[in-house]
Amino acid sequence: MTVANMITILRFLLVPAVVYWLLAGDWRLAFAGFLIAGISDGVDGFVARHFNQRSTLGGYLDPMADKLLLVSVFVVLGVLGELPLWLVIVAVSRDGLIVCAVLLSSLMGSPIEVRPLMVSKANTVMQIVLVAVVLAERAFSFDFGAARPALIILSGLLTVASAGAYLVAWSRHMSKNGEGGPYAGQ
Repeated sequence: MTVANMITILRFLLVPAVVYWLLAGDWRLAFAGFLIAGISDGVDGFVARHFNQRSTLGGYLDPMADKLLLVSVFVVLGVLGELPLWLVIVAVSRDGLIVCAVLLSSLMGSPIEVRPLMVSKANTVMQIVLVAVVLAERAFSFDFGAARPALIILSGLLTVASAGAYLVAWSRHMSKNGEGGPYAGQ
């Protein structure tokens, strides 16, 4: 196991800690855990690239760790009333639809390689900034004023746009590769 992969596994271990701190109302520890996860994401990528530690396992683990943390924090912030439930539902549904599309493609004998789209990267950045703002407001009694509502709207719009872009890409892939397979016509 590479050092980069061990750093990624640290992010997996941070998820339950950050969730616990959120639920316990320890906003500063939750903010610190989220910040450490973000820094470790950059560090593991740097280590993998600069010390030739890229691996297939790391290629899967890294985005899974990021998504697990972001989805978990989104859900908890929604339950705590810090994020609107509609945004949480849209964000989690988008991720669920992507996973289902990838699984369905594979089951139908037409696996699709998931590559992050530019709109998806922008969406992820927006969600991270939104979470950081919410956590900073609660942890340090900051008031970012209209920033939070603006970030919520932008995050919602980018999430919907990203879901639509992935749906179009998946539909094209399935049409190009045939919608047949072992269960066609049933």
